[in-house]
Amino acid sequence: MNEFTFRYPTKVYFGEKAAEKNLPAELSNVGKVVMLAYGGGSIKANGIYSELKQLLEHAGKKVVEFSGIMSNPTYEKVQEGALIAKAEKVDFILAVGGGSVIDCCKIVSVQAKLDADIWDYENVQHKQPTESIPIGAVVTAFGTGAEMNNGAVITNQELMLKAPLWGAFYDFAILDPVYTMSMPIKQVISGAFDSLSHCMETYMGTPRNLNLTDEINEACQRNIIRNIRATIENPEDVAARSELIWAAAMAENGVLKIGKVTDFQAHMLEHQLGAYTDCNHGQGLAVIHPVLYRHMLPEATTQFARLAVEVWNNNPDGKSQEQLAEAFIDALAEFIKEVSLPATFEQMNISANTDFKAVADSTFLMGGCCKKFSSEELLEVLKECQ
Repeated sequence: MNEFTFRYPTKVYFGEKAAEKNLPAELSNVGKVVMLAYGGGSIKANGIYSELKQLLEHAGKKVVEFSGIMSNPTYEKVQEGALIAKAEKVDFILAVGGGSVIDCCKIVSVQAKLDADIWDYENVQHKQPTESIPIGAVVTAFGTGAEMNNGAVITNQELMLKAPLWGAFYDFAILDPVYTMSMPIKQVISGAFDSLSHCMETYMGTPRNLNLTDEINEACQRNIIRNIRATIENPEDVAARSELIWAAAMAENGVLKIGKVTDFQAHMLEHQLGAYTDCNHGQGLAVIHPVLYRHMLPEATTQFARLAVEVWNNNPDGKSQEQLAEAFIDALAEFIKEVSLPATFEQMNISANTDFKAVADSTFLMGGCCKKFSSEELLEVLKECQ
């Protein structure tokens, strides 16, 4: 395990009625003007909006709304939110939704305090913002674990880049599994697979010798797989939702990354695919992972073989490391089909005329990956995914 320093700044309130029990106390610590940020309006249909609005009003807050945050949030939307926050002199931002809303607000929080353009500030000047509007999150759709860190994935449509920006950490996050019960089952499975992908991408980094962090990771992967199956069997199973929402948080709160250099090459490739097609993130990862992993197999044999046994319950007796490694990829691919996630881009309605070369050429090449990919090989992966 590598050297590390670990500090976690976000307070987590987990459980049923977590907002009702804990949000009033948190609101007592923030200023009068609160931005209520959300997506397309599903929180109005399921009652979460009215519940939170009432809690804000009872706390004596002036509510400023920032709505319409889309999946794969755009840089233009970030700037819209920052302008509202500046104009209304917002004291606190309450982000309500899934990863897209939560990511967007991280960057709104810092852009509103910065005169410079945040994209240029971070990517050209290579500086990090130091001021932010305080933020809190209410999670209604799990998978990304976005409330657990200060990284955000934002689509810059002008540059045709879907890339990370760094914003503020959430002061607190409310994780009520009941809030996720209105998620469409396809979104539940897609989000949970994203959590599994986070675990796998972290696991594939360096060092590659087995350590405590990796063993915790294996447990998280087993938990996600088991509870995806339980949720499909009974979509009303709150206990399974509870496990999945916490697994998503665990995958991104830094615990699984302690002492590790992570991989995340599959994520980088899917992000750029999303910049060109606006595809569903979890589904894109489901298509990419098995194909990418077959390209990684010679370099990742030991880790793949370990996952075959410890996560996917393959019997190692009489099998070589290479056979076990292949068994892991096969098990992952079969699971993707089992839970009705797509196995090809065609099943996602991604056109064969997509400029896959541009996607590959603009994909960031990760240094911590088991295998150091080239843009040319990533293009091969994309073609095999069709």
